[in-house]
Amino acid sequence: MTPTIDYFFTCISPWSYLGHDLFVDLARRHGASIRYWPINLAEVFPQTGGLPLAKRAPARQRYRMVELRRWREKRGLPLNLQPAHFPTDTTLADRAVLAIAAAGGDPADFLHRVFRAVWAHDRDIADAHVLEGLLADAGHDARAILAAARGEEITAAYAANAREAIERSVFGAPTYVLNGEPFWGQDRLDLLADALERGRQPYLP
Repeated sequence: MTPTIDYFFTCISPWSYLGHDLFVDLARRHGASIRYWPINLAEVFPQTGGLPLAKRAPARQRYRMVELRRWREKRGLPLNLQPAHFPTDTTLADRAVLAIAAAGGDPADFLHRVFRAVWAHDRDIADAHVLEGLLADAGHDARAILAAARGEEITAAYAANAREAIERSVFGAPTYVLNGEPFWGQDRLDLLADALERGRQPYLP
């Protein structure tokens, strides 16, 4: 049976960015399909004990910067530690991922471009014109995708994703879920690879 990995993320997350390409490659190498679950962390955090970055203790904020530098080097990716447009509203970008999937497309390349737009190129992904360009560059019908992303169906699906995350005890991004077993953080990709390779029974919360 083809494994399916549920991928919970948000387009503004540096950790989702750091793991995205590696995760997509990992899934493909193991013949796993990816189910994309963009989530609004502002809705998830209050229900799962998380805090937005600005409200975290200074010690945690300082350590985050250390970790970003370490993982930037480890992954060999460009990453501005203080990008020009962070935080920003990711609603339309997140919904565009859902719209691509709903249309039968693969959001992976669009997400790759969105993450780099924020963390490498200082672009504002809250700007619809920026998203249009990224969608077109990824080979999608930009106007159709953004129209769908603004529509009632995708709006409702995006809201439902946050509820789904809370129900499944997902509390941060990225989280990869295989057979009900959560792997929180891009630094857990090796453990996800082990689970896929061994085909073991999941460790469930």
